[in-house]
Amino acid sequence: MQTGWVVGTATATIKHASIQGCKLLVVQPCLADGQTADGEPVLAIDTLGAGRGERVVITSDGRFLRETLRAEATPARWSVIGIKD
Repeated sequence: MQTGWVVGTATATIKHASIQGCKLLVVQPCLADGQTADGEPVLAIDTLGAGRGERVVITSDGRFLRETLRAEATPARWSVIGIKD
């Protein structure tokens, strides 16, 4: 798990069947201080309704994402699992 800031959304004209109807967020992972960027932004599947500028918790847990999407195979790696107050 890692915290990050939502820096935008992404749209796709064609999506893999496992992520049809999912909202795609561009998230900038942060270091433990919550301010310093940690690498490049990632594309995360959002099922919670996060928006631009919000601080979120993301995970790259493949099993959790496959269960959430109800798909045994998906190209998605990151997902939003929490929105920080």
